[in-house]
Amino acid sequence: MEPRAEPMWPPVAAVLLLIVLNLVLSLALSVHRGGAPRWGIPAVEVLLLAALIVRGRRHETFRRAGIALVMLLVAAALYGTCILIDVLVTGGAATNSAGTLLAYGSFVWLANNVAFALLYWEFDGGGPAARLAHPTEFPDLAFPQQLSPELARPGWRPIFWDYLYLGLTNSVAFSPTDVMPLARWAKLAMAVQALVSLAIIGLVIARAVNVFT
Repeated sequence: MEPRAEPMWPPVAAVLLLIVLNLVLSLALSVHRGGAPRWGIPAVEVLLLAALIVRGRRHETFRRAGIALVMLLVAAALYGTCILIDVLVTGGAATNSAGTLLAYGSFVWLANNVAFALLYWEFDGGGPAARLAHPTEFPDLAFPQQLSPELARPGWRPIFWDYLYLGLTNSVAFSPTDVMPLARWAKLAMAVQALVSLAIIGLVIARAVNVFT
């Protein structure tokens, strides 16, 4: 029996969530920084997502579109992180309210987690279609079920939820937990995510404590 393709609604829902978060952050931070919100990135994200939903992901052209979409989402999340850090360092109306500050920090932290989860999902083993059709002997990310096959059902392979869990644990522990990065790109991506999460959590908590006191 041929393995079934994983459902696409979880990553699509994750992309939609990121687009909404980017819009909310763009609107909110533009108010506190006195500028106009930027609509270019969310518009491109919506167009790329629509192309993928309508035509699927197996064709090489749309595989490239998927990669472009993921990289754009990661870049947008990192840009939001830089804006938040700038607001925290230079000060502003958002930093004078602990509730507002924690909300912004939570949005940016969540956006980074989801964006990096999509990156791991898209790049590991050549992407979801390649993992289904041509499972690699040497994975980029080694899950426990791959390291100990006797613990998993035959034909087990990671799906989006596994990568979302990877992104969450890496951002909380600031290091690998049960999933080991083997490829250099995976090590670099996990290192960047851990550093970003450390900066967000450290600066937001420090500023919030200062506001409370």
